Amino acid sequence: MKACFMGLGYIGLPTAIIAAKHGVEAVGVDINPEVVALTNRGKIHIVEPGLQELCAEVVATGRLKASTVPEESDAYFIVVPTPFRGNHEPDIAYVEAATKSVIPLLKAGDLYVIESTSPVGTTEKMKELIFARRPELKDKLFIAYCPERVLPGNVIHELVYNDRVIGGITPEATEKAKEFYSQFVKGKLHATNARTAEMCKLTENSSRDVQIAFANELSLICDKAGIDVWELIELANRHPRVNILRPGCGVGGHCIAVDPYFLTAEFPMESQLIAKAREINNYKAFWCTEKIKNAMLQFKLDHGREPAVAMMGLAFKPNIDDLREAPAKYITTRVMQGCNNAELLIVEPNVKEHKVFKLTDYREAFKRADIVVYLVAHDQFKTLPKDPAKVILDFCGIFRKVR
Repeated sequence: MKACFMGLGYIGLPTAIIAAKHGVEAVGVDINPEVVALTNRGKIHIVEPGLQELCAEVVATGRLKASTVPEESDAYFIVVPTPFRGNHEPDIAYVEAATKSVIPLLKAGDLYVIESTSPVGTTEKMKELIFARRPELKDKLFIAYCPERVLPGNVIHELVYNDRVIGGITPEATEKAKEFYSQFVKGKLHATNARTAEMCKLTENSSRDVQIAFANELSLICDKAGIDVWELIELANRHPRVNILRPGCGVGGHCIAVDPYFLTAEFPMESQLIAKAREINNYKAFWCTEKIKNAMLQFKLDHGREPAVAMMGLAFKPNIDDLREAPAKYITTRVMQGCNNAELLIVEPNVKEHKVFKLTDYREAFKRADIVVYLVAHDQFKTLPKDPAKVILDFCGIFRKVR
């Protein structure tokens, strides 16, 4: 089988590589010619453990090639971003554009699957778009929705071993999609319809956002009450039916920080808890920013000079290079905008360079800093001492107490 993957980002590229590794002839399509050229050299443009070696292997064997335009295939996978516009309304323009680009190539019996996070009803809209332009294919295509559910940093394992939810426009489409994914997925393939599969993806990430909001709100309460929130959560989680997540400086990534808005935009009256969770998690980043600014002001009052401040981490979670919707990036930007003459040392060990931030090695930043702000719990940071001579602001539990 030949499969065309529309989008070579954090999900599309690993999926194409894994499929190619399991015998699929894969074509990866991206509008960025640099990504295409890099992929065709067996290189990857993202940080993901083990993926570089797999990419080099499947490119060398001819199982994977990249292009800026789609090729006629047996299956087409839409794996492009779904950002939101103003007022947090989801934007499916990329899904629509990718779909339009493959419509001329479709033939009877082909499989078309959307993996991109999408509002409920998107798969049906794309079905209507396809048949409006190719009416002769009506009832002759297999159209389905199958959301990804992987964790950056562990994508290779999770693409293979995680369960998948597959929802077809018809039961036959569901079975056709299951047949494709069964080539490399060892987890269970759960059959449903397209609308339920779309809602499942949004539900999973909205649920996690609500759970994180509880932890973040708890951290605000504990800060005011003079309680170590990390110790508190460790103790509360000893209850057999309690499992509180860890607080942080907000919520980031292109899933948890985005997907709940797909529900609040379409179901505003029915999604009030979800909306409030988004509000709390966004506020946590603002709260952290104010904490840092206050610490900088206090340092200046105490020492008669501006402090050197190390902002430790920009990614949205530990040990990855993904900065999408990262609260640490937002916080760093806000602090940078109002830091006056203070020296700001910005650290992200998983990124070599950044077009906005001048990056500093984490050891040098720690050494030079008067105030050390831990925004992301990267493994490298855990090797640094808790220097009593420095002001330490730990928003991610680097020094949390563990019983």
